[in-house]
Order: sequence, then structure tokens, then C-alpha cells
Amino acid sequence: VAAEQREAYLASFADFIRRTRNEPGCLDFYISADPIEDDRVNNFEVWAAQEQLDDYRKRAEPPAPVTEEWGQENVKKYKISASGPAFP
Repeated sequence: VAAEQREAYLASFADFIRRTRNEPGCLDFYISADPIEDDRVNNFEVWAAQEQLDDYRKRAEPPAPVTEEWGQENVKKYKISASGPAFP
């Protein structure tokens, strides 16, 4: 996202983020400005199950075409098999 458009772009997602966080299976979801690169936006999602993410994506209505704006090659999905405390 162009640096001069980033704040407006992020603001346009506020309601979408609220709705997504209330979806069944959504454990965390955010879209935020990168603190170092002024033309970078970070997206982070944690879902309880792939099926819940798939169901949500069928009816999600983001305010902008995310993969077109960010570039499909920049959007990655990672599968995490376990998690625990960061500071034991």
C-alpha cells in the first residue's frame, strides 16, 4: 500500500476487523501498519480450524481486494502444530 494512502487504507478495515474477530474459530486477527516500512501493512490471523477459516472466507466482505492490493505472492499461510509460552 502506498505510504500516503496507508492510514486511510487501514482505517477502512476497522469494521471488518471487528466483525472477523467475532467469527466462530477466529482466535486473533489484525491488519496494522509496519513500524519500520511506511509502505507496508501486516496481516495476522489465527484460526482454531481450517474449516472455520474456509467457511468465513466464503462470506467475508473486506472493504478492499486484499490479494490484489498486497500482491498474492506477499500473502502466506503457515500451519502451526503447537504453541506454548514465549517466556517459560
